[in-house]
Amino acid sequence: MKYNPDIHRRRSIRLRGYAYSQAGAYFVTICVHNRKRLFGETADGKMVLNDAGRMVQTIWDEIPNNYNGIETNEFIVMPDHIHGIIVIVGAAPCGTPDSGNGAKGQPRGVDPTLSLPDVVHRYKTMTTKRYVDGVKQHGWPPFPRKLWQRNYYEHVIRNEGELNRIREYIINNPSKGEFDRENPGVSILEPPVAQWGSPVSGWLPDETGPACCGVRCSVREEG
Repeated sequence: MKYNPDIHRRRSIRLRGYAYSQAGAYFVTICVHNRKRLFGETADGKMVLNDAGRMVQTIWDEIPNNYNGIETNEFIVMPDHIHGIIVIVGAAPCGTPDSGNGAKGQPRGVDPTLSLPDVVHRYKTMTTKRYVDGVKQHGWPPFPRKLWQRNYYEHVIRNEGELNRIREYIINNPSKGEFDRENPGVSILEPPVAQWGSPVSGWLPDETGPACCGVRCSVREEG
């Protein structure tokens, strides 16, 4: 399916001049440990979710309701991994005190906004808990040791052109079949550049994901 912004746009995102370490949009891929196919199967170029896959989808959809300053965009559950776009929009001040003479004082503070690693960690934790409940209560296939791989792939989205190409890539993912299974960290963008200017804790520059059309996503290792 060709990406159509009038059909597939879930939220309007403007990505001009954001700081990588603060607000921004990110393409994220998280793989099941040992690439076990736990969330359903593809058939005729479409993803057919099982109960576990629907649970993974539901928890993703709940992210904006549970975490202040975080939005989600295009998303797909595949048999053994997920692709999605996480948007950190930041937080507005909780309120400003009145000085008594009609003038407003300084903001009392802001509601905390999670970082991208925080969001991914909480998503993994919640889906793992729900999956364990499914194993115990509904006979879902068990998993050894952990549900998700420790690492995940990420790519900062720099402009709206990239955003639209990634959305199209996610929408078309079920039709890619075994190529996507063997290349979980692919992207359709230009190779990332070192825009952060100094080493960032947790980045593994020599362990980038496999390339598609000459493009790679970076790998982030959870602590």
